[in-house]
Amino acid sequence: MAILVNTDTMKATLFHTDTETEELVLTKEQTKELNQLVVWNDDVNTFDFVISTLMELCDHTMEQADQCALLIHMKGKCSVKRGEYKDLRPICEAMLDRGLSATID
Repeated sequence: MAILVNTDTMKATLFHTDTETEELVLTKEQTKELNQLVVWNDDVNTFDFVISTLMELCDHTMEQADQCALLIHMKGKCSVKRGEYKDLRPICEAMLDRGLSATID
């Protein structure tokens, strides 16, 4: 079986080996582009503050928040959450209000 997707119409055509074809329309949910909320390293905020903020605003577990904080420190940034822009914007704004450096990519 092969799938051919027409990105203009968002229709997918399934080609079966027995020459039978079937069309289905992809829903808007399947085609939405996800954005990333990125937190950047700084020399001001402590690990504990970053961890508690990630747990509170992003619903991270302690382990997730700890790993993200380490990546932020070691790599300079970390994508801490993915989703639609409209869902990430209030979280990003809350992080900025708390003094963290955050962007939506």
